[in-house]
Amino acid sequence: MRRVILLVMAVGLLAWAGWRLAVAPRGGMVAPAPVDTSGAGYRAVRLFFAAPSGDRLISESRELPESATLHERVAAIVGELDRGPTGPGAAALPPGTSLLHVYLDDEGLMTVDLSRAFQQGFRGGAQAEYLAVSSLVRTLAANVREARRVLIVCGGDPIPTLGGHVPLDRPLDASEMP
Repeated sequence: MRRVILLVMAVGLLAWAGWRLAVAPRGGMVAPAPVDTSGAGYRAVRLFFAAPSGDRLISESRELPESATLHERVAAIVGELDRGPTGPGAAALPPGTSLLHVYLDDEGLMTVDLSRAFQQGFRGGAQAEYLAVSSLVRTLAANVREARRVLIVCGGDPIPTLGGHVPLDRPLDASEMP
């Protein structure tokens, strides 16, 4: 008889637990909703490339996935500049340029630490140098509204210039780049 009572109590306890689990989502506990990846956010960015004539910059818009951090956002933007334009124009950055680190202070100074490819891969004269630097600075300022000035370093080290014509030993004011 004692076994029967224990068996009935065990079955009752299991039935009660199953009922609680079935009813719980309607009460205070709510089952988590499945993650919806179809609506992943995208952000329009404005990129600046060298015009086909090589005498000015032209802009191109692209949609990039929304990034959670400043580093991810700037790395994606620099990657798109390195990839080059999809329309007319030419990439102004030296091939293989990528972002290593980025820092933005409270006064709008963005310091970008680029791969050594930025400096070592540069081939060109004064106009090509001006276009490469302007492409980077204008693109960053257009897409990170807090950035008003940009300081460029390579591989963690300051560089005085890219090709001998544009000084990079001081921050460049984005508003001064045509």
